[in-house]
Amino acid sequence: MMKQVEFAFILHPLTMEDIFKKFKFLRNLPHFLAGAAISLFPPVLASYISGISSPYASVEGCFIGITLTTEQMLRLPQEIPLRKIIAAGKKAARAGAKIIGLGAMTAVIGDAGVTVARHLDVAVTTGNSYTVATALEGTRKAAELMGLDFEQAEVAILGASGSIGSACARILARDVNFMTLIARNVPRLEKLADSILRDTGLAVKVTAQAKKALRKADIVIAVSSAAGSVIDPEDLKPGAVVCDVARPRDVSAKVVQKRDDVLVIEGGIVEIPGDVNFNFNFGFPPKTAYACMAETMILALEKRFENFSLGRELHVSQIDEISALAVKHGFKLAGFRSFERPVSLDAINKIRKKASLKRGKSD
Repeated sequence: MMKQVEFAFILHPLTMEDIFKKFKFLRNLPHFLAGAAISLFPPVLASYISGISSPYASVEGCFIGITLTTEQMLRLPQEIPLRKIIAAGKKAARAGAKIIGLGAMTAVIGDAGVTVARHLDVAVTTGNSYTVATALEGTRKAAELMGLDFEQAEVAILGASGSIGSACARILARDVNFMTLIARNVPRLEKLADSILRDTGLAVKVTAQAKKALRKADIVIAVSSAAGSVIDPEDLKPGAVVCDVARPRDVSAKVVQKRDDVLVIEGGIVEIPGDVNFNFNFGFPPKTAYACMAETMILALEKRFENFSLGRELHVSQIDEISALAVKHGFKLAGFRSFERPVSLDAINKIRKKASLKRGKSD
């Protein structure tokens, strides 16, 4: 019998290796057979979440898993993952959840949660508003530590046509002077660029040529919905700061292995208030989680059981609102991490010095 919870978060394995960790017997099958098998599995209760507590309230929740990998969710007809996400939402609702968060590709498939919310009797959020807020906060801090002047830096947003990317662009356009929007859908980028020009007066560049634009950027916000890495070691200039918000990651692991002169940080990682226990290992230190998960928790603590971050367009007012609620309840940006490992201030200073040497400058 399931416990009663107030919120739930839907997640999924990123790769077949994640599946094999849970269902070891599948490893003996050819990948295509193992993939076909897991696509038939119903949603599963992954774990209960306890101990979330702020000065104002406390809540309990759960993780509900759907057994589709990122590659499957992109390859299969959209009605298949949507059907599974809705089934997971109904399972969460039966456990008492009044608000449900969508994680990773479950927040991307279809219309970014709108259809899912329409088929459920409980509130839904993608968590994208708080993800934007924390990604930009972390990027600003990282850029400062790397000695970059945010106003004068060349900023590139990879995946700018998506809901997170476009929101990042709108907010950053208030503070920077040089910005390039990158995505395959150039007409959508041009529409966003026109809107930014009207709202802020900043004329931004748009391009589908990611590699070329990335090589010129001092600061990169990576938020594409690609199934695999798209940023390689040769794509970045010395001293660049990359905030990788995408899951799966946009940045190849080879970047950290081969480039000691660029700083790659994971976006949207948050310290959760209280003596929280997720009873689930997603590679983070205790009491930390993705910002998209945290948004669901924040709304539950506020008893705001209503649809929040849905659809392809996020509103700056929503981002400001969830940021204020996060501060109220004691959520805050966690220390810098890169590829599941903490990044110390000493490590950042070493990266900065390496970059300075490669640029032929003294820092």
